[in-house]
Amino acid sequence: MKTDAALLEWMRRDWDQRARQDAYYYAAFGRRGQDDAEFFATAAPVVRNLEQELRWILPRGGRLDRALEIGCGPGRLLRALSRHFQEIHGVDVSEEMVRLARAKLHDVANARVHLGNGTDLTGFADATFDFVYSYAVFQHIPSREVVFRYLAEAVRVLKPGGLLRCQLNGLPEEAPAYDTWSGVRIRPEEIREFARTWSVRLLALEGVMTQYMWVTAMKPPLTAGGRAAPCRIRRLTNAHSSEPVIPCRGRFAALSAWVEGLPADCDLLSLGARIGTGAGTVYYVGPPERDGLQQINVTLPPGLRSGVERFALLRHGQLLCPASIVRLLPPGPMVPRIVSVTDAVNLLAGPRIESGYVKITLEEAQDPDSLEARVDGALCSDKEVFCVDPGPPRHEINFRLPRGLSPGRHCLELRLGRRCFAPVTIEVAG
Repeated sequence: MKTDAALLEWMRRDWDQRARQDAYYYAAFGRRGQDDAEFFATAAPVVRNLEQELRWILPRGGRLDRALEIGCGPGRLLRALSRHFQEIHGVDVSEEMVRLARAKLHDVANARVHLGNGTDLTGFADATFDFVYSYAVFQHIPSREVVFRYLAEAVRVLKPGGLLRCQLNGLPEEAPAYDTWSGVRIRPEEIREFARTWSVRLLALEGVMTQYMWVTAMKPPLTAGGRAAPCRIRRLTNAHSSEPVIPCRGRFAALSAWVEGLPADCDLLSLGARIGTGAGTVYYVGPPERDGLQQINVTLPPGLRSGVERFALLRHGQLLCPASIVRLLPPGPMVPRIVSVTDAVNLLAGPRIESGYVKITLEEAQDPDSLEARVDGALCSDKEVFCVDPGPPRHEINFRLPRGLSPGRHCLELRLGRRCFAPVTIEVAG
């Protein structure tokens, strides 16, 4: 294991080099050679995700005092989120990234960018920030100890009642050699244990078993909330839609319980759920909506059948409120489908293939390794298959285009066993 000083040197050297090569590409992994407008526009979906959780603490029609981004890169998210805070701070291990962020945010008066030491948040006082967040950063740290030190430091610098929202690599650990690009992988159980140890409310654990596992945690306020109204389940819906029915298994086998009067200290550590005789997994507790209801998402246990089942929310193993009834439907059949076809390196290029490699995103395929790709009848080679989400399931499959293709439009044909997908027109760059 490297010392902190050696780890800092390693991470700073690698990320300075990446920043000099193409900072926007390595920060957002969308397209090489992006201009400012395109790069900063790619922040939109991440900002929506963070703002959804900010509703826990953001006063209606107002702004919070301070936020901190761990691993701010060139300042893409700092710019977009600055409107919500009196001050917004970013810290990064790379001197080149910090230099670039300061230049790009010169017109954002409330943004401050700091050079960090790569292992903690030294320099920031205790109980300073309302919101600490990080996106696609901890996935690049090769030390488990450093990742959890950052999480502990985030709790330290949060004000009581402050919120942490961050991403971790939740892929199954397969003894990889960790480096400054493919960092450590974190199990959900480790996050639960961290929340217990540091006495924070664990509010979300989403994208489990994927490279982009989201975590939301709240530092408890100094004073407890007032007495809540009697707790009750107002309605049950599909977690992926507003429909009042849920498939009993498969990719959409998750429900949302909309709860009134949820006790203020409820979280993923204290809540449980039972559907029929099986135990579900609570993975998300949402902020109060305008009508006072809160959303609690639960994955269904295996072995359920279609029909009507009793749904109960538990708190520390005891019934939290009167049980309700959930309607379960048989799931639809798994139908393999092509979600997207893009350049394998420049993802924003879409079906314009600039790198010589094409990326296919495939869902609900039981044997993704059997996918075959041809361009104008010529077989593509060097296939790489990567599971990005075991839930649907979803796979990314990269192919190298046949050699000798002329620039211009070509026909991409995809075949999975006996199934032939509709041809896709790609454009090979000159």
